[in-house]
Amino acid sequence: MANIYVYVIVGWLDVYVVLGMGGFFILLGLLFMLWARREERGYYNALSRRRDLREFLTHLPERIEPAALKIGGWIFFADGLALIILSGVTLLLAYL
Repeated sequence: MANIYVYVIVGWLDVYVVLGMGGFFILLGLLFMLWARREERGYYNALSRRRDLREFLTHLPERIEPAALKIGGWIFFADGLALIILSGVTLLLAYL
């Protein structure tokens, strides 16, 4: 009887919307992480534009943008994973 209440309260369409949002957030997180990797490699691999090799070898001063993209990507990935788990559990409770 309890599973009927969960299904009625949440609704069948809402669960699939949350599941889709979770997948979208995971894809967005992966995209941000790849973008950060490309930005970091592009910045540190251009030796011909550097005045000296110290910045290339030590990565000092560090650029904030790639690190921020990586952190944002992990946050999106974690949120998407949480949404997928939440909607999966809700679907299981609704159909049991």
